[in-house]
Formats: sequence, structure tokens, C-alpha cells
Amino acid sequence: MKLGVIAIQGDVSEHVDALEKALKQRGEKCEVVTIKHRGIVPECDALVLPGGESTTLGKLLIREGIADEIKDMNAAGKPIMGTCAGLILLATAGDEQVAKTHQHLLGLMDTRVNRNAFGRQRDSFEYELELPFLETPYNAVFIRAPGIVEAGEDVKVLAEIDDMIVAAEQGNVLAMAFHPELTEDLRVHQYFLDKLF
Repeated sequence: MKLGVIAIQGDVSEHVDALEKALKQRGEKCEVVTIKHRGIVPECDALVLPGGESTTLGKLLIREGIADEIKDMNAAGKPIMGTCAGLILLATAGDEQVAKTHQHLLGLMDTRVNRNAFGRQRDSFEYELELPFLETPYNAVFIRAPGIVEAGEDVKVLAEIDDMIVAAEQGNVLAMAFHPELTEDLRVHQYFLDKLF
């Protein structure tokens, strides 16, 4: 089995490390591969879209021919997780910032996003988040975080902060406004792997 991490930009090595540790915890054999060009996504059984600069990521996914491969993967029902910028890219609609920068969205989750919902880099914070699939709170790291302002009826809201949705899932797609790869707590990655195994 192969698990892909989009490696064009962002927290790539941190996600790879977290996934490899989570797989080792489970005792599962699965190769974690990084993706910088087209042709690798179709070989993968699951995919992670990491944080980074969403406008740049969106453009490069199109330019490299990866965006259509991700859409095909979603149509096949394979698990996809997006964190921070990944949450933005998964959405069907965005705010005026998304429109102004001609942000490319993959449209895999019926959501509308606010790209800078929690302010700029200096407004980064940690929050004890209650997630329905965890028995105890999760210390979530938010860095220049986006948020979901509207979600369709098929979207399951997993967590909110002050009426802003920060974690959600729709079928095989999981989106989070925070960075689970920046903590030693592997429970979010394990939840994602539950969709694969």
C-alpha cells in the first residue's frame, strides 16, 4: 500500500514522520511517498494535502497536472486529508481573498472557507479541541489558520471555535484548520488511517 503526501510546499516532512510513526504504532505495512509531479497520485491508496501557502499550492497542483489526479482519487472514494491550506484547497467556495487571488479550489468538500479566519502569523495559537472521535481533548496548533464558514448538509462538523468550523469530514475527505503534524499526539493521523485500514 502507498500513502501520498503532496510535497510541493509546506509541512511535508512533519506529515511524513507523523504518518510513519502512526503506521508503526498500528503495525501496518504502508509506504509513505512524497508527491511533486503527476503520475504518483494514481498509485496511492490515501493522500494528505499539507499546510503551506494555499494560492501557490493551488497553482502548482494545476501546473503539475496533480489536481485532476486528486479529483479522480476522490471519485474513487480513497481517503484524503487536508490540513490548514489543505482545508482551503478541498473547499468548493471561498471568501473575497480567495476570489481576489484567483485561488484554485479542488471542490471536494461542500464548504465555503475564510482563508484567514484566525488572523495572521502572529495570531497563531494552541487550543484544547474536543473531537468526537477522541476520548480526551486534542491540543491543536493553529498557524495563520483558515476556517469553514458554511458547510453543506452532507458535511459532518467535527469541531468549532466561536462558530467557526475547524474540523469536518464528508465521506472519504477529512479537513482540519490546524496542524496535527506539529504535535507528538498522533490520534488525528490514526483517525485518518482508520479510513484506510
